[in-house]
Amino acid sequence: MYISTGGYKIVCKICLSFHWRLRHTGNHNQISAKCFHIVVHILDAHPIESVLHTEPLADTADKLRSNDVDLGSYFEELKGRMEDVEPEIESFVSEKDRWSRIDQRVNLIQEQYPKVENRPPLYGVPIGVKDIFHVSGMATKAGSKLPADLLTEAEASAVTKLKQAGAVVLGKTVTTEFAHMSPGPTRNPHKKEHTPGGSSSGSAAAVAAGLCPMAFGTQTIGSVIRPASFCGIVGYKPSYGRISKDGVIPLSTSVDHVGTFTQDTEGTELVASLLCDSWRPLPSPIDTPTLGIPEGPYLEQATEEGLEAYENAVDNLSKAGYDVVRLDVFEDINEINTRHEQLIAADAAVAHEDWYRVHADDYAKETKQLVEEGLEATMKTVAVGRQGRIELRDSLTEIMDEHDIDMWIAPAAPGPAPAGIDSTGDPVMNLPWTHSGLPTVTVPAAKSDEGLPIGVQCSGRFGADEDVIRWMHGVEAVVSP
Repeated sequence: MYISTGGYKIVCKICLSFHWRLRHTGNHNQISAKCFHIVVHILDAHPIESVLHTEPLADTADKLRSNDVDLGSYFEELKGRMEDVEPEIESFVSEKDRWSRIDQRVNLIQEQYPKVENRPPLYGVPIGVKDIFHVSGMATKAGSKLPADLLTEAEASAVTKLKQAGAVVLGKTVTTEFAHMSPGPTRNPHKKEHTPGGSSSGSAAAVAAGLCPMAFGTQTIGSVIRPASFCGIVGYKPSYGRISKDGVIPLSTSVDHVGTFTQDTEGTELVASLLCDSWRPLPSPIDTPTLGIPEGPYLEQATEEGLEAYENAVDNLSKAGYDVVRLDVFEDINEINTRHEQLIAADAAVAHEDWYRVHADDYAKETKQLVEEGLEATMKTVAVGRQGRIELRDSLTEIMDEHDIDMWIAPAAPGPAPAGIDSTGDPVMNLPWTHSGLPTVTVPAAKSDEGLPIGVQCSGRFGADEDVIRWMHGVEAVVSP
């Protein structure tokens, strides 16, 4: 069922099917997006309270590919839904000819794949693309005031892979400026007065609202896992370098990761298999993984509410048969945090040097401060930061080997999404997993007293993305609120 703000429940007088139709014009005769008959009877003319909509990737892809859902009808209904929901959450960059472009793409896909058995895995699936990824025929603005023709380059290889698998680019999603800290207008679909997180704000909000079953994000500290947690969906950050960053505007080449958002871990596995280099299909796990708890100053960075939700999730997993090992790690978390942040600044200065020299006045205050800090960085700072990534990764792996730990489990954010949209929240709980480059997946685990989602994240061995994702099917089933 589709739920949105300000809608009307209507019934088709011909086929008697029910629909939510949201563009009430005063004339009760409207065209139903679902069956295309005239609908003339208002059943329940009451405003609806939420913009959430269930749209799991694996199920949607299967139904479109098998013709259980007609592709043309699907996009007609999606258009109506987006026209009503998008003004509420502002997850997509505006685009003048969006639907004519999409119609052309949909028609082309239908002509290319008339037979069900020949259809690619993402046949007709709409995807959101964070606006630091280049897409053929679309401008890249990166949430900035810089000229789009200065920024736009050849299409990102990750986008090309999904288009080749049949996906339809629904549009560019809102990002903080250059994937740093200056936020856009996007709001959390669960509570519009709260942040959706960032920097992949639009992608997380669009997936949570069901406008697209999958969207691209990037993570340099916590820009996939944190917004996924805030928006109550599944976020995936791969092992560093496992998904190509070609055609993506960098913030920090040393720690940038291309990631994904879905509503389901099955959908995460589907899209990861298409994006990751050398993907290894694995059978479903027989045994539950052993989970490591990173006790100490790292966990102390979370809020009381966040820790309570986290410990409840761990307790539920333990009761479900998961072995849990508690260990003191990240004793030097403050040094890790500082090293990571200094490395980002140094890399950002290199990435933006030419643009910044000409367009400094067009940069937001937060991005300007980052670049200015990076311009003062030394080669030693960069070398120490990059070496620190490897040392942290090796240290975590050694601990996992010594104690037979399969995955670390941790809060995906300090707590639920903070109020206001002037900040995207604190990425501190994601930082060490990004710094070490370990594959990480978050799933929803609780609801706050205000009804906001709270997630947990699990990280596995470097390069073992397949194991982490398949184990997360079971974790999701146990902790899902």
